[in-house]
Amino acid sequence: MTGFLNRIGVAEVEPPSLAALSRLHSGFAERVPYGTLDIQLGRPTSLDPIESAHRIVRHRRGGYCFHLNGVFAALLRALGYQVTMHHAGVQTASTDPEINKNHLALSVCGLPDAPQSTWLVDLGLGDGIYEPIPLQGGTYHQEPFTYRIRPSDVATNGWRLEHDPAGSFIGMDFDVTPARLADFAGMHDHLSTSPESSFVKTCVIIRRGGARIDTLRAKTLSQRTRHTSSMTILNSQSDWFAALNDIFGIPMTDLSRVEREQLWRRVSMQHETHHVEKSFTSEENVRSRRTTPHRTTPYCSDASANSSDPC
Repeated sequence: MTGFLNRIGVAEVEPPSLAALSRLHSGFAERVPYGTLDIQLGRPTSLDPIESAHRIVRHRRGGYCFHLNGVFAALLRALGYQVTMHHAGVQTASTDPEINKNHLALSVCGLPDAPQSTWLVDLGLGDGIYEPIPLQGGTYHQEPFTYRIRPSDVATNGWRLEHDPAGSFIGMDFDVTPARLADFAGMHDHLSTSPESSFVKTCVIIRRGGARIDTLRAKTLSQRTRHTSSMTILNSQSDWFAALNDIFGIPMTDLSRVEREQLWRRVSMQHETHHVEKSFTSEENVRSRRTTPHRTTPYCSDASANSSDPC
């Protein structure tokens, strides 16, 4: 446990409290990136929290919701917190709200200094929340985004987290019924191996800082604060791996030269494929506007726009 706490910047074990939970959550968010690197490397991962912890501490790589929230739940339980896993579903611009188990959500209750409150804790949403949010209706600002909590329309007695319009997804709904990590095995297999999975199609790494979001999709590095946003294309292999190390804290020292070259070729191909598809779709949209003058919804192809498979 000490090694993992050191990894997320927490100096010592503390008894459960809201302040301690917030330190654990924000420390994890800042230092453990959300990402699909192991999928891109063709290295199968399991749902085992011990395996996830080993990868996070030794190789400084993270994973996606099943890995990150799975290991965070195990850590919190070891520290004495009352944690519940939940079946959830993330809504993107191209999908409807539903509980399809493409996401594992967590809640914490029974804090000694907030015994009547239940808190959403979630480190598996990429640019999601930075600190716990109370499960009560309202809006909550955490730089650079504002989130909203309200009752879910698709889960009885469940909850919905609505993302900021500038975020990478629309919202997340979850059921209050307790879940087990094993419940997500089928979806984990699909997300990590199916050619139709956006995690397979596109290399994505996200670091959720306290005031800045860093996102790398294929070769496109995006950085967003409350007042600024920037986008840079990393056109050389050395710049790409330097960004992984310097911005996301992923040294990739376990890769051979051949593996590094293969990964670079893969993300380069993803980048080129995205821009070919983007150009084709934009041309089709221009034709459509010319022949349909009353159309009022413009096509949005910006890389920061909500999409089920952005690049």
